[in-house]
Amino acid sequence: MSVLQLDGAAVAVTDLDGDSKTVLAPTSLTLTERRISVIGANGSGKSTLLRLLNGLVMPSEGSVTIDGLDTRKDGAKVRRRVGFVFTDPAAQLVMPTGREDVELSLRRLEKDPRARSRRAMAALERFGLAELAEQSVYELSGGERQLLAIATVLAVEPTVLVLDEPTTLLDLRNRELVRSLLAGLDQQMVLATHDLDLALDADRSLVIDDGRVAFDGSPAAAVAWYRQLVAAEIPLERRK
Repeated sequence: MSVLQLDGAAVAVTDLDGDSKTVLAPTSLTLTERRISVIGANGSGKSTLLRLLNGLVMPSEGSVTIDGLDTRKDGAKVRRRVGFVFTDPAAQLVMPTGREDVELSLRRLEKDPRARSRRAMAALERFGLAELAEQSVYELSGGERQLLAIATVLAVEPTVLVLDEPTTLLDLRNRELVRSLLAGLDQQMVLATHDLDLALDADRSLVIDDGRVAFDGSPAAAVAWYRQLVAAEIPLERRK
């Protein structure tokens, strides 16, 4: 497994008035488990934490390294190791068809167009998506688009897969399709999710609250802790 290291990594942003706001407080973590889930409320800092792991966001202070590669100094190498899947597949699927999207992701690895096309089809076949290769991405279901988005990232064979709430926009059937796909992958995985059943599939779980890692432990303990946190924040008169 890769070693994902945050050493006092913090993220602050400046608003239109010039005031600084801390999105993620200084965080130190060593992540080596095969499956790591990250849970927490919207706006808690989950996505920021995930985006630090492949250099989509740079720390305002501290550092983030992947197997010793610094996201500031070695960004291109980090992104070759760490693939990122967004919540909404529309953020990743930019070509007319699924085959073309996968080919686009392979453009740096495979220069020969015919070889690139063959490799793209092989990736689609691996995930049971070959029949969708020539369909418009706009004609696909939400689940099919998300599976295709994951396939485009996995086609370049990253060692780590980071997913930001990959099932949030999906119905139950498609959530289960994505969950089944993720369960069979070899990659080390870090995923943020509101699906607590999916969070329980991990080896380690982090609970993010108000820009901090509020709990770090086993998935079952983390989910129980998070449920208590949510219950404590709901006024008594609204719990009935």
